Amino acid sequence: MTDTQDYFAKRAALIQEDMSLRRENALLQSLTANELAADKVLRQIRAEEEASVWGVEHNEFPNLFPGMAFLTSKSVIDKTRVFKIISKMPKGALLHAHLNATVDTKFLWDLALSEPSFHVRTPHVVTASNAATTQPEFRAFKETQLSQSASISDPSYPAGSWVPLHQAREAFSLGGPEGFDAWVLGWMSISPAEAYGTHNTVTKIWQKFMATFRVTAGLFIYRPIFRKYLRRFLLESIEDGISYMEPRIHFIHKYMFDADGNQIVPHREWLLDFQDAISEVKTTLKEQGREDEFIGAKIIYTTARVISPEEMTWYLEDCIALKQEFPHLIAGFDIVGDENVARPLMDYLVPLLAFKQRVKDLGLDLPLILHAGETLSDGGKADNNLYDAVLLGTKRIGHGFSIVKHPKLMQLCRENKIALEVCPISNEVLRLTSSMPMHPLPIVLNHGVPVTLNSDDPSVFGAMGLSYDFFQVLVSSETTGLITLGQLARDSIEFSTLESMEKRRALSLWEKRWHRFVGEVASGGLTA
Repeated sequence: MTDTQDYFAKRAALIQEDMSLRRENALLQSLTANELAADKVLRQIRAEEEASVWGVEHNEFPNLFPGMAFLTSKSVIDKTRVFKIISKMPKGALLHAHLNATVDTKFLWDLALSEPSFHVRTPHVVTASNAATTQPEFRAFKETQLSQSASISDPSYPAGSWVPLHQAREAFSLGGPEGFDAWVLGWMSISPAEAYGTHNTVTKIWQKFMATFRVTAGLFIYRPIFRKYLRRFLLESIEDGISYMEPRIHFIHKYMFDADGNQIVPHREWLLDFQDAISEVKTTLKEQGREDEFIGAKIIYTTARVISPEEMTWYLEDCIALKQEFPHLIAGFDIVGDENVARPLMDYLVPLLAFKQRVKDLGLDLPLILHAGETLSDGGKADNNLYDAVLLGTKRIGHGFSIVKHPKLMQLCRENKIALEVCPISNEVLRLTSSMPMHPLPIVLNHGVPVTLNSDDPSVFGAMGLSYDFFQVLVSSETTGLITLGQLARDSIEFSTLESMEKRRALSLWEKRWHRFVGEVASGGLTA
């Protein structure tokens, strides 16, 4: 062997050893001919489009590159052949998404406009100079409570008073109904100008991010809308190749509003509606001969990290009670919110430890599935949440963005099979990274940490389903190919809270769809 040959042999061995922990490596020797061919086809198309799409000058989009800022590049992504292929891929499970931000904002707004009982109010008169900073609030009232106040844009509007929605919309002085709709929808989402301009820091973008939830809250917790929203969420997810979901539902409101505008609907009724939606969708799919495309869904019970430890105890007990009544619907418990400014997990240590003991004593399968490390912090309270999440026995870690700073934690996640719920587009839009090539995901994958890809709050980002997140991951790494994406989808089922028998069935059905998909890619059926 020559010196050159010896060098190349050592080089290949070093690269192989360096990549040896990646989870897809366990399957490399058993890949089918179609899997190998499909991976090659997709890599070739990705390379071609890197030159033909991302490597050319666009007057509208300066400085294009694969994995760039999503809100700017979405219209370009939509036209690519790679995205067309990814959109057809069976993606397994969606394990990290906040239900109240999973359905297209236009659909939610249309539902609100179809309900005559909705009212709107603002803290002051809406004008052209303050519309961008004046946040609307919505609520349904019984007919006997209907107000006759002036429009919210009328100089005589009594600040903070409720105005019938249709009246306010029709009389809106900043463009009439169309202007009103644009103003409201702007408050429900994050625009490129906000993410990459006016709010281009973690602190500022989180302020707009949280505002979107405050605006939609009054619509989401109105039961007639909630029921339709649930069905839409399930159907849209299924259309994007997602066969199982574990959405987080924010139970901070102890009651939902009923059809008459009374805030009297308890949490157990929310679960009954969720159960009904699952049954309805399964029936619909069965009638279409598509029953194998949907396994089901469960709920991760969540509350906010702004409440006191004493208040947290109430929500933990409520979660236990719901799990006892609906063991098939409650997947786990989580605490959500901006980790950089809200309470750390340590503040809730006593009630969380008591919860774990109660769950054990009752013989319940009710794990913690905790947000942690969604931060740029290094050693701050948000970053240190990762230590507490692991010590508290979290089943998965929501985000875990900062875990790459902690080699021991990555080792523990690998050894103890704690999966990260990575949300690529969310991390970028919320300014944890400027683009996907800068995202730490490849570090996590190369350390053998289990990962699932998730959309987090797709309606806020305009990234419905999971296809966009899978796309951004694929085009941002030469190492990542179709085989990696398949492993990420497979792991989403493997690290779900499905029972063993359900999980085996879900994996079996996914494998069938996967092999059909790679066959179509390999044969060129999805690449035209």
